[in-house]
Amino acid sequence: MDRMVGFIGLGIMGKPMAKNLVKGGCSLLVNDLNGEAVKELTDMGAQAATLKEIGEKCPVIFTILPNGGIVQSVLFSADGVAEGIREGSVVVDMSSVTPTESKVCAEKLAPLGVDFLDAPVSGGEPKAIDGTLAFMVGGKQEAFDKMTPYFDIMGASALLVGETGSGSVTKLANQVIVNLNIAAVSEALVLATKAGADPELVYKAIRGGLAGSTVLDAKAPLMIDRNFVPGGKISINLKDIKNVMATAHDIDVPLPMSSQLLEIMQALKVDGHLEDDHGGIVQYFEKLAGVEVKRKEK
Repeated sequence: MDRMVGFIGLGIMGKPMAKNLVKGGCSLLVNDLNGEAVKELTDMGAQAATLKEIGEKCPVIFTILPNGGIVQSVLFSADGVAEGIREGSVVVDMSSVTPTESKVCAEKLAPLGVDFLDAPVSGGEPKAIDGTLAFMVGGKQEAFDKMTPYFDIMGASALLVGETGSGSVTKLANQVIVNLNIAAVSEALVLATKAGADPELVYKAIRGGLAGSTVLDAKAPLMIDRNFVPGGKISINLKDIKNVMATAHDIDVPLPMSSQLLEIMQALKVDGHLEDDHGGIVQYFEKLAGVEVKRKEK
């Protein structure tokens, strides 16, 4: 591994991932608008740096940012990473963006002799913290092989899915499955609660059968506890589902369930739930039914 690594984006996911790289022996240069997050990393031994400095000093650069526009700004604006980047470097974008946005980054970096991987992650904040994320990657095999040691520090699995953009497409598919699953869990628990059943016991009864899933186990207890502290914000997932729909429309794929999900998330935005965890999707169904999912008083 190259020991000097750049890391840009220290949010809910990025901060614990960066911390794991430091613990794994990397010398990290970090950049984020949140000074407190930067200080947490510098207290661990990382160094704060400008975007251009990261490009100049780091042959390996990771980004994990809110959207594709910000990724491109960080990389290609005046005094951005590309202003100082060295030939032979590898940029790994772990943000959730559209495949088109990933391809634009790759095309702009290629003339500079820089490889680009789109490598979004799945697993949420808990797996970012314990280093067991799943990476879905698009790009060249050689660049992927170089990055494998870093993926091993931050995650439990990494798979090269295909050419540039393939990782981003896989992430969009992941978000469709995850968020529609949350919506289905929400609808089911609201039904059970309105019918007079204890949603906690309903969850325990069904989790061992075919309805059981990682999403059910992760989100049902939080719904029942009324715990919507964000591990994956509705705002981020709304952005992802918008990217899903934009990509689908570009290639003429009808997505009726995802389009309904988008409207559900828009309604939650209007009701002020944008910063809740996406387990808070249950609140949309609760409002329709006039009931609240919570454990029964004993």
